Amino acid sequence: MSYQFNFSAVLGYWPLVWTGVLVTLRLAFFSTIFGFTLGTLCALGRTSGSASLQRVIAVYVEVIRNTPLIIQAYFLIFGLSSVGVRWPIEVGATLALVINIGAYTTEIMRAGIESVRKTQLEAAECLGLNRWQTFIHIVLRPAMERVYPALTGQYVLLMLVTSILSSVGVEELFGIANRIQTETYRNFEVFIVLGFAYLVLSLFVRFVFYLLGLVLFPRRRKLGTAL
Repeated sequence: MSYQFNFSAVLGYWPLVWTGVLVTLRLAFFSTIFGFTLGTLCALGRTSGSASLQRVIAVYVEVIRNTPLIIQAYFLIFGLSSVGVRWPIEVGATLALVINIGAYTTEIMRAGIESVRKTQLEAAECLGLNRWQTFIHIVLRPAMERVYPALTGQYVLLMLVTSILSSVGVEELFGIANRIQTETYRNFEVFIVLGFAYLVLSLFVRFVFYLLGLVLFPRRRKLGTAL
């Protein structure tokens, strides 16, 4: 093996790599916020909505979970543009991620909500809590606490799958890496740096969720339960 590594040719593009990192984090951040909101609302609809609403949400979840993200992104960005609905590529990509992660979050949060016992709701009623207080303190927070590890894993995976969106023109980290390798022809070095960057980003996102868990779930912090 006579291959000569030359990382300096790749590292010279660090401003471009940094731009890709920021785009990746921005996609992941907004998709996580809006995807969690969408998924939680759909989970509530599935557990306590009318029968017709439950059927609509079930169809949404099954359609999204059984079709590739890349097809959903192509439909939202290029498919809708052909009928006059146009938006910036990054907005379309974020929307695709929100719709996609919202379906997975729906099922995770539904499992958490259904784990809340009926006796807990009856106890809240006896204590005089109103519907909003019951929802926040008896339903939402305990449900989130029980499924928090699953949510964390799902949102780390969401950050990693943003790499797929380079194929629709989003210049996130993987898209930037493709540009660098076509200019330097140092494929091996580019993908070593890229893999290391995604590893660091995954650890960073997990650490952020760990800190968030410490704030949101003080009971687990006191018990020393893993988040």
